[in-house]
Amino acid sequence: MLSQSFIAVSIFIFTYLFIITEKIDRTAISFFGASLMILFGIITQEEAIHFIDFNTIGLLIGMMIIVSILKNTGVFQYIAIKCGKVAKGEPIRIIIVFSLVTAILSAFLDNVTTVLLIAPVTLVITDTLNLNPIPFLVPQILASNIGGTATLVGDPPNIMIGSSSNLGFLDFILNTGPISLVILLVTIFSFKSMYKDKLNIDEDIKQKIFSFDEKLAIKDKKLLIKSLTILLITVIGFLTHQHFGLESSSVALIGASIMLLISKVKVEPILHDIEWPTIFFFIFLFILVGGLEKVGIIDKIAEGIANSTEGNLFLASILILWTSAIASAFLDNIPFVATMIPIIKRIALLSSMDIMPLWWALSLGACLGGNGSLIGASSNVIIAGILKKHNNEISFIEYLKIGFPLMIISIILSTIYLILFYL
Repeated sequence: MLSQSFIAVSIFIFTYLFIITEKIDRTAISFFGASLMILFGIITQEEAIHFIDFNTIGLLIGMMIIVSILKNTGVFQYIAIKCGKVAKGEPIRIIIVFSLVTAILSAFLDNVTTVLLIAPVTLVITDTLNLNPIPFLVPQILASNIGGTATLVGDPPNIMIGSSSNLGFLDFILNTGPISLVILLVTIFSFKSMYKDKLNIDEDIKQKIFSFDEKLAIKDKKLLIKSLTILLITVIGFLTHQHFGLESSSVALIGASIMLLISKVKVEPILHDIEWPTIFFFIFLFILVGGLEKVGIIDKIAEGIANSTEGNLFLASILILWTSAIASAFLDNIPFVATMIPIIKRIALLSSMDIMPLWWALSLGACLGGNGSLIGASSNVIIAGILKKHNNEISFIEYLKIGFPLMIISIILSTIYLILFYL
């Protein structure tokens, strides 16, 4: 058992280091790591399948299908152009409106999809106004991660936490939603103060925004009506699924199947749109963490946390919140959360501690921590890539000076929130 523990930890650390350094594709290296767990007899093939959380996988696939069909209608481009007009071409207003829209969309769609849809339209508007796009897109990074924190489906860590803890869509809205709203408003106010005197343009340039026709962005009105109807029904399903004894993944997959059926779109391109590398990355991570759980490493870490905090809920919650935030600022928060979930479950068995605040601490820390650096979350990396293609590269340090302090502020606010309402 000692040698098995050593092998399991070595495989996990080896895999994690390559995930962090991004020297090898993260899906490929996690696949290799999971294969090694089986090859060295740490877990059997049947046990590996047992460790996969198919509720998380189903929820991700279902939402990806829904978003893929909705994307084809042009509704997101419509929203972006409309927002530019509502802001009347005023730069600081555009930043505020686009940040709010990004946060709202990220609460119900995944962050990556949201920024992929909104960022290109933002670039069109900044080009029209002859402005540097960085002050417009950096707030969208933070807004997408903050908005994703508010709901079960907004950010992958929440999907994983919800699936493992039997927490539903409504639970997240009521618990992480309020503080996410406060943090969003504080963040937007910070950007307003930061840029209010740096983005001045002539009135005639502002008027160029009104030359865009948002109606032309809608490619298929009938499909739009059908898609929005199914999306609304799916969201209602998320709010009520626990009352009907359904898993959140069942709601997403049922919604996706109905949307595929009534939209009459070709299924193959929609399935191509699913981020299969991300899906398999999750699967292999579950197997890797399952290997640690099998040899008892998770139990030892849980015992260490329980002993170091001496069963003190306050200390445990604050420790998990801040550790999650700092770690997620520089590491991928998905493998970190995958490792922490069984640890929190084990703490519940080892002590009389009410672990519910620990789930909220993990969610807030992992999701908001992603704002800390340019590699903290997938949406950060994607927007950095979009800016680079647009010849407006933002450096790691340049982003760190903006994102890390705002992330620390958000975690301080989260700490106060946890103390006031849970601790």
